[in-house]
Amino acid sequence: MSLSKRIPVFLLRLLALGASVSATVVMVTSRDSAEVFNMKFDAKYTNSPTFKYFALINAIASGYTLILLFFPSKSSCGHFILVLDLIIALLLDSSISACLAIGQVGKNGNSHAGWLPICGQVPKFCNHVTGALVAGFVAAVVYFLILLYTLHNVMNLFTFNG
Repeated sequence: MSLSKRIPVFLLRLLALGASVSATVVMVTSRDSAEVFNMKFDAKYTNSPTFKYFALINAIASGYTLILLFFPSKSSCGHFILVLDLIIALLLDSSISACLAIGQVGKNGNSHAGWLPICGQVPKFCNHVTGALVAGFVAAVVYFLILLYTLHNVMNLFTFNG
């Protein structure tokens, strides 16, 4: 791939790295406590398997992206990297979807199931989770752009030999 085609991918990967690291750090540092009916409870990301999954997937995406930033660009592994990019994008999408579902229940509750909203009692925690979701969404969108750009360049899907 020529230098003019590598620079946009490098910049997109830098943006994806920043977004996924931010999502991981913000989610891992989300913590708040509240006292309800003289009972104290802590809200932290480790209380939910979904939030742990989100943090783990963003950490994996961060590590993968960091490795690819130092990967030689003259490598013949273009198709393999394309497949790995697709896997990372799908994992990011699945973790965001799951986290959004739990976050929505935490914010609004579910009257049919008898689940009460908790964001009124632990707003700092909910704000951190929202920030992590925004950063994770940015990372997922950037990975989608990386996929489109890589498909265009590696697979030559948009060139016609007619």
